[in-house]
Amino acid sequence: MKNTKYILSSLIILLTGVIYFSVQAQQKNEVHRANFSGEWKSNQSIGMGGNIVCSYVEGDRMNSETMKIAEQADFLVIETPNPLPSSTKSTSPEKLAFDGKEGQINHGQGNEKKFTLKLSADGQTITIKSIVYFMAATPYHVNVMKKAFTNVTEVWTLSNDDNSITIQSIAKSNIWDRERSWKTVFNKVN
Repeated sequence: MKNTKYILSSLIILLTGVIYFSVQAQQKNEVHRANFSGEWKSNQSIGMGGNIVCSYVEGDRMNSETMKIAEQADFLVIETPNPLPSSTKSTSPEKLAFDGKEGQINHGQGNEKKFTLKLSADGQTITIKSIVYFMAATPYHVNVMKKAFTNVTEVWTLSNDDNSITIQSIAKSNIWDRERSWKTVFNKVN
């Protein structure tokens, strides 16, 4: 009788443990994702001096010193002011999907950009990989154009206080002899 109580008690404890761990394993671990939404302004000039330009199109996000980001459940939309007075649009939007699906912008005349976005496992950084195609003059034959490209990887990190985004960029092109890297910091305007 004493053995039966001991065995029954042990089975109840074991069964309780199995049920508890099964329920815990089925619960989703929700990651708190950083929210990049807002209006942002670079704390320094974008150009060949400090931040190396990787797009040769005026209205592209990579050339802009300001941006407005609207984050949705499955994607981000980054809008930058379009500096061309002849343009019918006042902003140049870029939609980047969190699922890694490739997006593309065709600026015409051989200028286009393909890009993907990946969210980190902890939800605190995003990585944007882009390939920018453009027409470039060939050495010693400036009137002869050829299609060139630049691969760009940007790692965006939102500060702990949500007031700045640091973008660490690395670029490699078929017209440069080495890899280039730089950092850009955008401060939240509102």
